[in-house]
Amino acid sequence: MSVTSGSSATAIGLSGMRAAQLKLDSHAHNVANVQTPDFRRQSTTQTARPDTGGVDVQIGREVDVSAPFDRLAEDLVGERMSLYSFAANLRTVQTEDRMLGALLDTRV
Repeated sequence: MSVTSGSSATAIGLSGMRAAQLKLDSHAHNVANVQTPDFRRQSTTQTARPDTGGVDVQIGREVDVSAPFDRLAEDLVGERMSLYSFAANLRTVQTEDRMLGALLDTRV
């Protein structure tokens, strides 16, 4: 899912934020349905966009049904990792914004 088409740090950061949000959503969905009979977990696949920078994320379903609580710890850790990833990408966007602001201040 492409957020923007540029290769700026902001575009890359925004695609990383979107990827982190989708991963968080997927892990939360798995946790919420951990006791649902015949539940097939969601999984995410992240691929780099080397031509424009950033990442794309696809959400799919696992083929096999998981036993209840079989991979709960994996999803809980995945949620936390998604939060850290989102925060790191947000800092990238904020840093470029500050740098561009400082550049404009020196040029005026």
